[in-house]
Amino acid sequence: MITLDFLYLALLVVGFVFDGFVLWPSFLRRAQSDPARARWWLWTSWMGLLWMLVAVGSVLWLRMDRPWSALGLVGLSGWRLWGAVGLTLALVMVYVPTLTKLARMPAPRRVSLRGRFGKLDVMLPRTRAELNGFIAVSLTAGFCEEFIFRGYLIWALHPLLGLWGAAGISVVAFAAVHAYQGISGVVKSGILGAVMTVALLVFGSLWPVIVIHALIDIAGGLTAWLVFREESANQ
Repeated sequence: MITLDFLYLALLVVGFVFDGFVLWPSFLRRAQSDPARARWWLWTSWMGLLWMLVAVGSVLWLRMDRPWSALGLVGLSGWRLWGAVGLTLALVMVYVPTLTKLARMPAPRRVSLRGRFGKLDVMLPRTRAELNGFIAVSLTAGFCEEFIFRGYLIWALHPLLGLWGAAGISVVAFAAVHAYQGISGVVKSGILGAVMTVALLVFGSLWPVIVIHALIDIAGGLTAWLVFREESANQ
């Protein structure tokens, strides 16, 4: 690493601290008076922050003329390609029956599920337009968070801590930036981060990890929309 890499790592820390201590509290205050507008504000803020961080990292990478393969941004072939496709399809097969069952569930039963989302319910989509917005956030998180945590962070720490040390720190950091979700959210994010890291090591590419991450987030948004959509219809 060079000085610019350390500065970029510092920028990442500042960005995610800003997210947790400024954006999220501001969202909660805004949501008290206008939850729908607050959701759009939060989502656009998140997307702007993440793409800005990735853009800065990409410019640095290009300036240093580094190969994208060092970040895991490489294509797949052979068993790795078919394994990644199979894992993605398996994930889809897990979610489709669950979402279909939820969509066919009587409205009163869906309403009874709202409490399971806890304090995070206010940031989840209610309308079809909001669902589209949430999907955009999910795609952004899938690419940007994997670029940062499973790509750049592991690359940067590998020479200092070794592969497993760097991978472990990336998992901890990924969990930490989801602290706004509470303890259960941190634990779930840590488990997801560990799974994504193992997938990266197995497939040797960031692309299947990006796709899987985005699919998981999109499925969560669809689940919330199916549970909360009657709320917007009754307003």
